[in-house]
Amino acid sequence: MKQLSVIGCGRWGTFLGWYASKYVVDKVILYDIPTSPNFLELKETRKNSYLSLRDNMFLTPDLNEILKNDSVIISIGCQHLRELAKQLNTYDLRGHHFLIAIKGLEEPSAQIPVDIMAQEIVQDDVHFACLGGPGHVQDYMKGVPSCAVIDSREENEKKHWINLMQSELIRFYYGNDVIGNEIGAALKNVIGIAAGILDGLGWYGLKGALMARAPVEVGRLIKHFGGNPMSAYGLAHLGDYEATLFSQNSHNRLYGERLAKGEQSSKTAEGPATLKAVKAIADKENIDMPICQALYQVVYEGQDIQTTIKSMFEREIKREF
Repeated sequence: MKQLSVIGCGRWGTFLGWYASKYVVDKVILYDIPTSPNFLELKETRKNSYLSLRDNMFLTPDLNEILKNDSVIISIGCQHLRELAKQLNTYDLRGHHFLIAIKGLEEPSAQIPVDIMAQEIVQDDVHFACLGGPGHVQDYMKGVPSCAVIDSREENEKKHWINLMQSELIRFYYGNDVIGNEIGAALKNVIGIAAGILDGLGWYGLKGALMARAPVEVGRLIKHFGGNPMSAYGLAHLGDYEATLFSQNSHNRLYGERLAKGEQSSKTAEGPATLKAVKAIADKENIDMPICQALYQVVYEGQDIQTTIKSMFEREIKREF
């Protein structure tokens, strides 16, 4: 009987468990801390705002139970990953495979999720992969197909997860740049905030320019960390723009739109924390990232939104390429 576990009962983690239980495995175990509102809702009602748990999905607050399966998906907030990794390292993880379904950079270290796991889990025969690419729970629940990318520094680990997770609903591609795909996946949330601001200002005509210029900027950061800047044009970043820059379901886009309108966003968005990490590393290493610099001024320094965003598109005239 094929089984896997999922750590994190938020929107994305619960969906990945649902997806796996329907399309690829016989049993899924979902874990979260017992006081988590998401966990409590699922325990009480066996559903959330997006889906109902299938009969072959089981909930547990016990990490021991989760780790009985050697294939484990992690889908929690990026800023909580290191704490979880330290906790996991107290268990015997030999032979385990972790798929990290997190789109963010740790603040203030600017570490990617795969590296956080590798730093904290100091055991032999433990394997890590990451998941990137487009897709919203709401669309998947309607049967709308999409694509994603799975990457790892181990070729066999990519094969493990792609062979396990492939279905007619999601087509998985092999990645070949862990750094680029992780940074690209994280930064698309930041660019989503910029897109939302343009929507909130009614300047949606500039979203095309944002889409054209943002991967260039993201590519500079990828290159700085030793990745391939062209990865910014792959599924994990540019390929995720429709879901992040245009979709009404995007939490980061909504965050930016409400910010531009002077409203508070109640939805969880990873973009603001990632933006902090990017700003710190861009300043320290002198990386030219005008979009992120302008966003930081708006989000964290209270600068006038219209003036700051307009200045982003009124920089010194130069050749496109």
